[in-house]
Amino acid sequence: MTTNPESEPRARLISHFANRGRDHQSSGWVELWETGETDLWDRGKPSPALIDWLESQPEVLPSHPGRRFTALVPGCGKGYDVAMLALHGFNVYGLDVSQNALETAQSYAAPELREPSAYNFASEDSRKEESPGTLKFIEGDFFKTDWEKEVDIDDFQGFDLIYDYTFLCALAPEMRKDWARRMSELLSPSGVLVCLEFPLYKELTAPGPPWGLKGVHWNILAEGGDGIIDKESASETGQLQGQFERIAYFKPQRSYEIGKGTDMFSVWKLKE
Repeated sequence: MTTNPESEPRARLISHFANRGRDHQSSGWVELWETGETDLWDRGKPSPALIDWLESQPEVLPSHPGRRFTALVPGCGKGYDVAMLALHGFNVYGLDVSQNALETAQSYAAPELREPSAYNFASEDSRKEESPGTLKFIEGDFFKTDWEKEVDIDDFQGFDLIYDYTFLCALAPEMRKDWARRMSELLSPSGVLVCLEFPLYKELTAPGPPWGLKGVHWNILAEGGDGIIDKESASETGQLQGQFERIAYFKPQRSYEIGKGTDMFSVWKLKE
C-alpha cells in the first residue's frame, strides 16, 4: 500500500492546531519551531513566482527616485523570500512570532547576501543588475502594533510591497478579516500587496492548516467579507466593499510543486 508523501505532514499540522483557539495560534507555531518540525511546511527556497514577477519589472510598483523600495514578509520563517527581496534591491523586514525562526533566518540570510545562490534569480542578468538592499528580522505578532517601532524608516508611511504566500493559509479562518485590515494599515498608499494564493486545490471546508483559500482573497480584499466561505463567488462582480482593488491576476509559469499547478498570483492596491 502506497501513501501520499504529503499526507503525514498535513495530518500533523491539522492535529497540532485542532483544539487551539485564536489566542493560541501563535504559540502553536512557536512550539513547532522549538521542536524542530519545520519540515511540515518548509519549501527550501524563495518563491520562483515572486522572482519571475519582480524581474519582469512590473510597472505597478511605486516610483521612489533616490530611495529603495521597502518590503515586509509576515510569517517569514527561514527568511528565503526576505533574502531574495534584499538581493533584488529592496530594504526588507521579515516578521515572525518565533525567535527560533528569526535566528534561523538570520543564519540563512547573511551568507546569501554575500554569496547568493542561483535560485534567487531567474536569470544571470538580473543577478548583476541590483546591489543588495538591507534586511532586518523582527520578532512580533502581525496583528499587534508594538513591533512597528523596530521599523527603521524615516517618516514611515507603510511598506511599498508586502508579500504573502503561506501566512494567510496558516491562520484560523476567523482571523482572515483582521489579516486584511492589518494589510491595509501596513501598506503604503501607493504600495502593492502581492499574494501567491495557496492552496487552491483544497476544499474550503477541509480542516487546516493549511486552510483552503479558493476565493478567499477576493472575498476579504475586494468584497470586504470575513473570508469564511464554503464556496467561491460565482462571479467576481457585485458589492465590492473591500479596501483593495486587484490590479493583476495570473497563473505563474513557475511555482512550488506542492501547489499542484493551481497556485495563482494576485497583486492588490488600496483603493483611492
